[in-house]
Amino acid sequence: MPMRTATTVTFFYALGYPIGNLAVHALSPMAVLAFRFGLAGVFLGTWAALARVRFPTGRKLLHVGVAGLLMQAVQFCALYIAIQHGAPAVLCAVVIAMNPVATALLAAVFLRDRLTPRRVLALVLGVAAVLAACATRLMASGGIDPAVGLLLVALLGLAAGGVYQQRFCSDVDFRASTSVQNAVAFIPALALALTTPVEVHDVTKAVLAVAGVVLLNAMLGVSLYVRAINLHGASAVAMLFCVIPAVAGVLSWFMLGERVNLGIAAGLVLGAIACWLNASGARGDRRSGEKRQDDPADDGRGQHRIDAVHDPAVAG
Repeated sequence: MPMRTATTVTFFYALGYPIGNLAVHALSPMAVLAFRFGLAGVFLGTWAALARVRFPTGRKLLHVGVAGLLMQAVQFCALYIAIQHGAPAVLCAVVIAMNPVATALLAAVFLRDRLTPRRVLALVLGVAAVLAACATRLMASGGIDPAVGLLLVALLGLAAGGVYQQRFCSDVDFRASTSVQNAVAFIPALALALTTPVEVHDVTKAVLAVAGVVLLNAMLGVSLYVRAINLHGASAVAMLFCVIPAVAGVLSWFMLGERVNLGIAAGLVLGAIACWLNASGARGDRRSGEKRQDDPADDGRGQHRIDAVHDPAVAG
């Protein structure tokens, strides 16, 4: 991945955490998401229509909808409610950045992807990173903190949605896919917004924050992220999670005045190592699979072949 692409994707993806924090503290989280999904769906759908890309139909449309419910609705509903419960933006970034590690575990369970010792070590370090980052909140609450539980639900939604997307929707244009996913996620967000109290704490900040969430995060950040996967593969993009939480921490300090405590700092380091181990392990598996595929000793039945379509860490 070119450095310019990596830098741009990292910055705008990390920017979503402090912007989301600003939005939730200016307007009720479900109202923010209703605006986010609704407006992003319209804008992205218009872009896809003008570009004359092919929209999914039939069973493929259903698959894209399921991926959208997981990656968009489950992830962001849980994430924004966690922010409302006081989860700092950098803590959210550390937990969500475990996506490549969690995806590897889900792929091993549901897609029978092979877990190498390197990737097992990445899983262990990923769990340690989350525990370290959440240690202060867990000790303060004397048990399971609701915000921490919500962040884990958000992580599960993102990882499960990624596995589902790579398994069933990898051939859909990213503009059509993201527009449909936002439209599908708009339905539960609107339902929750209509059934919960809507509070506007600051009208000006609410308008600016929602505009930032829609334009910079939902459209620009997510589109750059999905396009990077299509062009460079998910294993290359997964490496960005080594630095996304740190960038989010710097932006949160600059925009929100949030400081990183010792536990979150340890989580940043352990999480970066875990993401690097997972991504480098995935690349090693792919190279090994390609060599075995070209091996004359292969019996031709593909016994040694690693199917990249079924490996979320390397498919794209």
